[in-house]
Amino acid sequence: MYRSLFPRDMFAEMDRLQREMQQALDLSPTIRGFGRGGFPALNIGGTPQTVEVYAFAPGLAPDAIDITLDRGVLTIAGTRPSSLPERSDTASQAAVHISERFAGGFRRVISLPDDADPENVEARYRDGVLQITIQRRASAQPRRIDIH
Repeated sequence: MYRSLFPRDMFAEMDRLQREMQQALDLSPTIRGFGRGGFPALNIGGTPQTVEVYAFAPGLAPDAIDITLDRGVLTIAGTRPSSLPERSDTASQAAVHISERFAGGFRRVISLPDDADPENVEARYRDGVLQITIQRRASAQPRRIDIH
């Protein structure tokens, strides 16, 4: 019995490859879609009253994170220190075989919806998770209109 060099359903394989390439190249920094694989990893959602941004950034001190909101664009930036031993010229230096943990400068940029209120933002950092809550403008809130 022999194995083929090509998958049985080449069209399905091409479709999978196209989806993976599209995800890898999707760099639009909006609340609906943005590139994957950046640091910190993000979850973005909301309620009728708020926009919620969760950034998963373990190993950072809160003062190492810079959060700015300017003209509807939220930026999370900072530097994550390396946990690897410092390189030295001595013969007894530690060898690193695999390093999968991100270290260095980072920056994530998110376009917020038009109804986000830049004057009403709160950020909390706990257990490696940065939670940013942006209130929506009162004029955008659903309300009931009474008939007189």
